[in-house]
Amino acid sequence: MGRVFESIMPEHEAFMKGQPLFFVGTAAATGHVNLSPKGYDTFRILSPNKVAYLDLTGSGNETSAHLHENSRITFMFVSFGEKPLILRLYGNASVYLPGSAEWEEVAPLFDMLPGTRQIIVADLHSVKTSCGFSMPLLSYQGERDRLIQWAENKGSAGLETYWKEKNAVSMDGIATPLGKKMDAEEE
Repeated sequence: MGRVFESIMPEHEAFMKGQPLFFVGTAAATGHVNLSPKGYDTFRILSPNKVAYLDLTGSGNETSAHLHENSRITFMFVSFGEKPLILRLYGNASVYLPGSAEWEEVAPLFDMLPGTRQIIVADLHSVKTSCGFSMPLLSYQGERDRLIQWAENKGSAGLETYWKEKNAVSMDGIATPLGKKMDAEEE
């Protein structure tokens, strides 16, 4: 059933590219565990042991806060189609903010979407597959466009205000790299 690998194998890469949805899990030393679903074409495999995703504006910024504190991350891809499979990637990640040298290096790999706030890059130490036999069969109907429309309607200034209000600190009071950057820019 389940197998552990040291890196992403070609069959894993093909599987991940076929999934319209993935999940990101993080946790600080204390407080809430966060599990975020991610959509759109935002995930990239940089090497067999390195991945990245384009992180869009959301109602919170827990992933970023947690990674700033301890860097642990888990990605999960699930097949809801005919061939069942669950694939998890385990590693340590960093937050790349616009304007940084790291951002400039990986940003060209993505089509920038309205509301982009950061890129999460993870070095992987383990890849694990499991059966997925209990996963329901679901059909993919397409992407929702509401987040993109919302970000376009907010505009750059509106997004910055939103980030200050909703994305600068986690629900457990941990400052995010984005929040720290905005604070430094105000000084």
